[in-house]
Amino acid sequence: MSEEPLIEVEKLSKNYRLGDIGVRTFWEDCRSFGKKLGLPFASNGSLNLFTALDQVSFNVNEGEVLGIIGANGAGKSTLLKILSRITEPTSGKAILRGRVGSLLEVGTGFHADMTGRENIFLNGSLYGLSNNDIKRNFDSIVEFAEVGKFIDTPVKRYSSGMYVRLAFAVAAHLQPEILIIDEVLAVGDAGFQKRCIGKMKDVSRSGRTVLFVSHQMQAVSNLCDRAILLKNGKIDYSGCTDSTIRRYLDGNITSATHKAGLRNDRTGSGEAKLEEIKLIENQSNEKKKSWVITTQISCREKDFLLNGYLSLVIHHDGTRLFTASTMWKEQKIPLQDGMTLKWEIDASRLTTGQYTLDFMIQLNPGDKPVDYLLNCLSIDMPDCDYWGTGRRQHPGLDKVFNDFTFEQI
Repeated sequence: MSEEPLIEVEKLSKNYRLGDIGVRTFWEDCRSFGKKLGLPFASNGSLNLFTALDQVSFNVNEGEVLGIIGANGAGKSTLLKILSRITEPTSGKAILRGRVGSLLEVGTGFHADMTGRENIFLNGSLYGLSNNDIKRNFDSIVEFAEVGKFIDTPVKRYSSGMYVRLAFAVAAHLQPEILIIDEVLAVGDAGFQKRCIGKMKDVSRSGRTVLFVSHQMQAVSNLCDRAILLKNGKIDYSGCTDSTIRRYLDGNITSATHKAGLRNDRTGSGEAKLEEIKLIENQSNEKKKSWVITTQISCREKDFLLNGYLSLVIHHDGTRLFTASTMWKEQKIPLQDGMTLKWEIDASRLTTGQYTLDFMIQLNPGDKPVDYLLNCLSIDMPDCDYWGTGRRQHPGLDKVFNDFTFEQI
């Protein structure tokens, strides 16, 4: 085993410029270029930048399995894209001593019009393998992916499950020294997920290195030797896997604000509208699982009192799960400027994953909306043993809300 780390990441940062692309003036472009060169005339200019990664440093040794966890937007995927040489860092460096195989999203590196067989050989050649090397692994790849009958079918006709099974099989079986996996367990059935975990363990036992990103904490705990927790583009914690997971779960009280009043993609008659939606608590641990959300409303008719109903609609994996509404409590609320409603959602029956929330105002049941906004909040629900059963989810409960309360504040 090499004494040098297989992966060295030192002060890695990545910035993205926000706003419209290609609409800056010539002077703004010159000033931006001058800023990169450190010219003094550029110092007064400021770009609207978003920092996806901020001074991230860590090492990974040969044969080690490192878990990378954190909420959506923490910088996990950006980090893996830099390590996979898909994007360049703004500053810092990443040294990888070995051939990299990566699976960052469904179908990465596949050509949709080519067959499964052709894509296996294409990806193998991109990994630097000879045709003979690919042929030696071909049968194992097809068997693992369970696509034997469809291997000569264009992959654009594959289901998402078939796509990701083949992509993972290619990445894992073509013997890269470094295997980078981002949320592969989000697609596929339980049997495939179990095989993935087993294959990644085999890869690490053979002396190769694995970087594994997942929101499924049980899989991270079972597979990884240690883990790092990313938060707002920085390493918030690094240590043994279980302690890092506990830090993530215990600290998973987040704040997110959605400036709804600025959106122009809303629908509705417009007598009142949502101005601000804020997630003030997302708590998921062995003691409590709940969301606390505030919604603030403005009214077009300042001197005219309107009463109506406010509803929030929760989606998971594209499926509408539940609507929490003041209508269910048979309680109208005043639609006045600055009126704020505080919601508490019991999330004890939620499974692990990401949830999106829509919001709607109506004057009466069955009326067309006064205001309707899609995708206002995105909330992560990580694993935790809330029920004390040793399982991630209480037996027999799946994606069902128990109760909700609201109050005017």
